[in-house]
Amino acid sequence: MRILCTNDDGIHAPGLKTLEAIARNLSDDVWVVAPETDQSGVAHSLSLNDPLRLREISSRHFAVKGTPTDCVIMGVRHLMQDAKPDLVLSGVNRGQNVAEDVTYSGTVAGAIEGTILGIPSIALSQAYGPGTRNAPRWHCAEHHGPKVVRKILEAGIDKGILVNVNFPDCEPEEIEGTAVVNQGERTQELLRLDERRDGRGNPYFWIAFARQPFTPGNGTDLWAIANRRIAVTPLRIDMTDEPTLTRYAQAFG
Repeated sequence: MRILCTNDDGIHAPGLKTLEAIARNLSDDVWVVAPETDQSGVAHSLSLNDPLRLREISSRHFAVKGTPTDCVIMGVRHLMQDAKPDLVLSGVNRGQNVAEDVTYSGTVAGAIEGTILGIPSIALSQAYGPGTRNAPRWHCAEHHGPKVVRKILEAGIDKGILVNVNFPDCEPEEIEGTAVVNQGERTQELLRLDERRDGRGNPYFWIAFARQPFTPGNGTDLWAIANRRIAVTPLRIDMTDEPTLTRYAQAFG
């Protein structure tokens, strides 16, 4: 099995080393193509107004001055064009990618692009908490990752589907199991703008989330992470809502 690894945290991110360790547990044919710099939050964006700069770090390790989407395209269409990968792994992200995160995440976008190119693709993220923010428990993802990926591949990934995997913030032996769950939903009342002033008194803002009690919905990725379960969520490329499609067809018919 030929595996292409990418991420959104950048070529030197510790989570990428964790991802490569997971991939090498599955295959000896592993390629790494990742952004030159941190691309967190860029979602499924392409570099259309700037050239893509490719730099070889070492054998089968490349940095691209671009987004995770650019990296997957570079890997599949250029570096591995003679024999495209059988699997795209994206991550391991520093921090969970659950609920609305998936629409912003460059990590998930790497898997989206792999899926669009017809390759089974999985996004992986490691949650952290206040006490592990500066030292996420990468060993949790590394310990459980190979088994989870194998299970997913054995079950099969249908065309147009990618899989989003999140590891909770706990020790590997503290995992309570794996849960196949829906994408969750946060209360957007937590979203806020943090206003500050620069040295000249001019205002600037940070997008932030208030720390308030929040009860995640049962059977969601948020619930799974909160209950020390590995969250596995299949996502669709086709975002068409069938019930609304039918209702609108009747309204315009």
